[in-house]
Parts: sequence; structure tokens; C-alpha cells
Amino acid sequence: MKNLLLICCVSVNAQFVFSQSTDSSSFFYQKGIEEKGKRLYMVAFNDFQKSVQYKSDNIDAQRELGLTALELRKYENAKQAFLKVNAVKKDDTTAVQSLATIYYWTRQWPEAAQYAIRARDLHTGKNWNYIIGKCYYEQEDYGQAFKYFQPALKEDSTNAEIPYLIARSYVDMNNYKTAIPYFQKAISLDSSKVQWIYECALTMATVYDDKNAIKYYELAALKGYKKDNDFYENLSDSYIAAGQADKGLEIMLKVLEKKPADLDLLYSIAHVYYKMKKYDQAIDYWDRILSYDKQNARALYMIGMSYQKKGDDKKGQQLCDKAIEMDPSLKNLRQERRGDM
Repeated sequence: MKNLLLICCVSVNAQFVFSQSTDSSSFFYQKGIEEKGKRLYMVAFNDFQKSVQYKSDNIDAQRELGLTALELRKYENAKQAFLKVNAVKKDDTTAVQSLATIYYWTRQWPEAAQYAIRARDLHTGKNWNYIIGKCYYEQEDYGQAFKYFQPALKEDSTNAEIPYLIARSYVDMNNYKTAIPYFQKAISLDSSKVQWIYECALTMATVYDDKNAIKYYELAALKGYKKDNDFYENLSDSYIAAGQADKGLEIMLKVLEKKPADLDLLYSIAHVYYKMKKYDQAIDYWDRILSYDKQNARALYMIGMSYQKKGDDKKGQQLCDKAIEMDPSLKNLRQERRGDM
């Protein structure tokens, strides 16, 4: 009889504790809703935490805890709350969409793609194809990225970042010609992105479309792109390649004033003078290279070539031979002695 009474007491007590926990969870949930309505997010956050402490499977409280944590930028708390919601209710659109967003914001690309695909399949109304495509782009999986970027572009033809990311994907795959129309599409949608304009110019220069590259370099500068030394060197290279050697050389010489010991720049200037058949000036700049690096066999070789172009074959031949002694690989240039290099 005593055992029976004990079992009954335990059962009643358990029901009382369960009821008390449920009531407490509901109490703090409702309190949190009220505080949230007043935009007192931190107070509401604490109330929702208490609610789920009393009853962890209170899905409504977990959901509100997650949403309030997002308001407070407590992403880890939000993620844990939505994961608990999702574990109980797989098709909860708020949880799935929020998890996709949190993982995306925190650059956890595989997880972001996983939840974004689920959010898209739940028809939550957002352009998830774009987000999924970007997740794959960030993982350098361009094949998968394209599968989502193309429908994303149809869904939102005004989102300039979609064609830009397609362009960047082609650039990363060394497919520069295909990238250019997508750069142009992105720029036409948002001409304020000076970095995009500059990247388009670089890509055009890579495929030897230097006349158009110049237009985009100048457009980038006009819109505020920082005209640093790299900018001017790239611009000068395109001017030279486009047949405007004088203008390109003028820019190079201005950069040289800032970087007087840059051997690559000195070599480029010397080479331009050489191509312009201004051999004395070419010799002067290759000599400057030798003043910094006496073992620079290629500079010495080109000085020899310049003397031969001037008609001093003997001196030029001696300098070329000396350069070849320093670097035997220069033998391969012998056949070019009378041609442009």
C-alpha cells in the first residue's frame, strides 16, 4: 500500500513539474513577445532564453529567440535556436531561410548553399538562385555556380552583381573573351562600381583589345578609381600596344620619377625606345639597369643589339657575346639580332 502511494505521489509530482515548466515557458514567451513589440530586444532575448530553458521544445519560443538574436547580431545564438526549430520542423520557412542567411553572412559557404537550396524549394519568395550561385562561386566551383547564376539573372535582370560574378568566374578560368560581355553588362547596370570598370579594362588588355581597354581605364579614373602606379603602368602598356607609344612612354616616365630603381619599369622604357628605333635612349635605360645589377645579361645583350641597330656591328657583337657568356640561354636570341625583340 505504501509503495502504491509513493508511485502515485511521484506521478502527480512529475505532472506538476511538467505543468509548471510549461506554464513558465509560456509566461516568459508571452513576456518576450510584449518586450519585443516595444523594441526592447535585449530584454525580450533574455525572456525567450528563459522560456526555452523551461521547455526546450517550445518551437515558437525557439523561433522568436532566433529572430531576436538576429536583431541583436548574436548570430551563434540565432543559429542554435533555428537549428533546434529545424530539427523538429524541417519545413519551417523562417528557420530554413534564417539559417541560410546566417551561414551566408558568416561565410560558411557549404552550409549556406545547403539551406539556401532548401529555402528556394520552399518558395520563400527570395532570389535564392543568386545566393546559391555565389556560395558555389566562393568555393571556386564555377560549374555549379553557373547552374544557379543563369536562372538568377532571369529572375532579377537588374542585379548587377550576377553578371559581374559570372565575368569573374570566366576570368578565374582564364576565359577572358567570354568574361568581357558580362563585365559590360554588369557595368551597364551599375556604373558606380569603379573596380568592375578597371577589371574590365584589365581583361580587355589581356586579350589585346587595348583600344577598348584604354576607354575603360579612363572611365574608371573619371569615376574615381585610384590612379596609383599600377594603374598608370597598365594604362601605359595599353597605349603602347594600341600604337600610341609616345603617350604610353610619357606615362611610364612619370611613374619612373616615383620608382627610379624599378628594374622592370626601366626595362620596359628601354624596350619602348628600342621599338621606336631610338637606340641611344634605349641604351641609356638599359645602362641604368646595369648600374643596379651588373650581372643582368639580358640588359647587356639588348645594349649590344642596340649598337648593331645603330650600325656598330663590332661593338654590338662583342657585347652580345659577353652577355651570352653570362647567360647561355641568350643564344636563343641570336637569330633575332637583326629583328625586333
